[in-house]
Amino acid sequence: MQRLDRVIRLVLIALVLLPVAAVAQSSSINAYSPYSMYGPGELLTPGTVSMRSMGGVGIAQRNAGYVNMLNPAASSVVPAKSFLFDMSFDATHFRNNQPKYDTAGAITRTAKTVYNSVNIHNFAIAFPLAKNFGATLSLAPYSSVGYKMHQTDQQADNWADIGRVIYGHMGDGDITEVKLSLGWAPWRNFSIGVAAKYFWGNIERTYSAKVANMVTGSGIYSTTTGKDNYVVSNFKMQAGVQWNIIFDEKRIFTLGATYDLGGRLNPKRESYVYTDNTVNTLYPSPIRDQVDRLELRVPHQIGAGLYYQDRTIAWGVDYNYAMWGNANKDFSEGVADDMMVVAYTNTHQIKAGFEITPRRNDVRNYLNRMSYRVGARLGNYYQTFAGERINQLAITAGIGFPVKVWGASSVNVAFEYGRQSAPKAVDVSGMKVGLVTQNYYKISVGFSLFSADTSDYWFVRQKYD
Repeated sequence: MQRLDRVIRLVLIALVLLPVAAVAQSSSINAYSPYSMYGPGELLTPGTVSMRSMGGVGIAQRNAGYVNMLNPAASSVVPAKSFLFDMSFDATHFRNNQPKYDTAGAITRTAKTVYNSVNIHNFAIAFPLAKNFGATLSLAPYSSVGYKMHQTDQQADNWADIGRVIYGHMGDGDITEVKLSLGWAPWRNFSIGVAAKYFWGNIERTYSAKVANMVTGSGIYSTTTGKDNYVVSNFKMQAGVQWNIIFDEKRIFTLGATYDLGGRLNPKRESYVYTDNTVNTLYPSPIRDQVDRLELRVPHQIGAGLYYQDRTIAWGVDYNYAMWGNANKDFSEGVADDMMVVAYTNTHQIKAGFEITPRRNDVRNYLNRMSYRVGARLGNYYQTFAGERINQLAITAGIGFPVKVWGASSVNVAFEYGRQSAPKAVDVSGMKVGLVTQNYYKISVGFSLFSADTSDYWFVRQKYD
């Protein structure tokens, strides 16, 4: 009865924290990249800290002691009379470099920007509903927008006619995913699952052109500012399967697959443009004010993976294919003679990770009970810029600390280095333009609680009746 009361209290705490986590997520910036100027922004890596420290693998992870946010079929292995909780935070340091070229195509300098952010990454709970039937409720960021850029037009004709022109671009916001997963194991070594995903969020993008009269030196300037506010609210479905092809007392080897249905994201765009000057700054003059919807779609996505685990080691490999180009083949941004064409493209991503725990039940040496993880992730960005594809790479590592303080089962820490870059510069209106190379360093801390009606478990291998 006491255990049941604990579970009820945890559920109540979860229901209280859910809107808090949602507010915290909606007000944060998880990315700082000019590539987030278009579409839904930077797509973020899903999963708990333990998964992300192994490169993000988890489609085939089938373990009763972990929350699996990637494959709904994994919800079927949540033990009876138990409760799983997971929450994590990210701290990220971004460093962006962009080469600048002269008219002859030579690099003159490299522009550099630095940005730091601290955010809630995910909140998830998993619990059984019946024998071999469980559910997982999670909240996590889907994408994020964050950038701030200024450029001064130094063309001679502009300077002679109207003076210096300063262009500004700024954006922030994110899209959050709430996911309810249901998993059922009709047979001992096989499970299926479905999930409903709800996307919501706000993204604000601002652009401006400030003209200062450098001829008269009067100090009078005028600014034309445009602001687009994107509001997202839509649903998406996912299905998944897991199959233990090897399952005995010493080892488990699992195959997994997921399929995400495509759908319309169709953000509502509230746009307005206004002008002001040094004489009239309190009451700017509106030029345009309109509301429309963008025909933007989220793609069909296929994922497959395999995962091996025994008492000492675990390793996994995942592959994801997302058909962004197929879903948005008629949708592009930045299309103009003097601008960079931004188009959508299909993406491939492969993830691999390894974990070792020397001796899980060693009561004498705490270091032997800790889990040590490494991983890597390789793929491409879902947009091209002037036909150039952006490559993505991440290297991860982490440690899992088993604890029994405040009812927590483990504390997981992950370290990640990531890089996205284009192999070469692009040509825009006869000019050589260098694309941004983005490097980031991320530290993630996650708290994982496993509460059961029997003794507390730290690392529990799945068992079937």
